[in-house]
Amino acid sequence: MDKLTHVDEHGRARMVDVGDKPDTKRRAVAQAIVTMKPETLSLICSGEVPKGDVFACSRIAGIMAAKRTHELIPMCHPLPLDSVSIELTTMEPDRVRVEATVSCIWHTGVEMEALTACSVAALTIYDMCKAVDRGMEIGSVMLLEKSGGKSGTFIRN
Repeated sequence: MDKLTHVDEHGRARMVDVGDKPDTKRRAVAQAIVTMKPETLSLICSGEVPKGDVFACSRIAGIMAAKRTHELIPMCHPLPLDSVSIELTTMEPDRVRVEATVSCIWHTGVEMEALTACSVAALTIYDMCKAVDRGMEIGSVMLLEKSGGKSGTFIRN
């Protein structure tokens, strides 16, 4: 098993020094699934959610979250992101799939930015719809793929 990189030889938390790593093209894709009542999904699709356009707000929240990941996750480095995209797909009768794709050229990966983006986008869907459906669930948050860097490519089966 690989050793943890965010702890020193004494078990204390530390930020990994990435200064000597080469810049490479980094890309990560992550997802989250929001499950809700079918009636809630219908309201989203018809644009009748009282708070406004759920998908537009969710996309913006996800993009903003990716850009601020280093402020939320203690050991993350601030990254010069080149691209963040949020795709929202309805899955009839009762789910929305959130997919975040993040890329940059830098010396460390963008997995946390993609995971944060899809998580916050999903939370925004919850926030915008909670008045009509407090029983929504957010799940299946996972890294789907990543490329670049020393560890190479990962693609979830």
